[in-house]
Amino acid sequence: MKKAIAGVIIMDNTFVAKVEIFERAMGWHYIAVPTELSKPLEHLADRGLIAVKAKVGNSSWPTSLLPMGDGTHFIALPAKVRSKEKISLGMTIEASFETRTR
Repeated sequence: MKKAIAGVIIMDNTFVAKVEIFERAMGWHYIAVPTELSKPLEHLADRGLIAVKAKVGNSSWPTSLLPMGDGTHFIALPAKVRSKEKISLGMTIEASFETRTR
């Protein structure tokens, strides 16, 4: 679903992804965002970050699509969301996001 608010297109983007972790110490748990969802939003980026409201299960939170450095983006999964939604490394989960203003 798309709608325009003040000239910005707001989308409800739903996708399925595997929960991964950055391998460095204290690495973030994250899900990769499909390029076909993030690429059209790059014009909204501020220092590479695209402001979104993410949703997994019954949890939603303001965050950003974060750049991986290779042209793709990811959503970090906070510990409180992983705990509440019983998400663990390697699981495949459904997530969605919509753009937001900063």
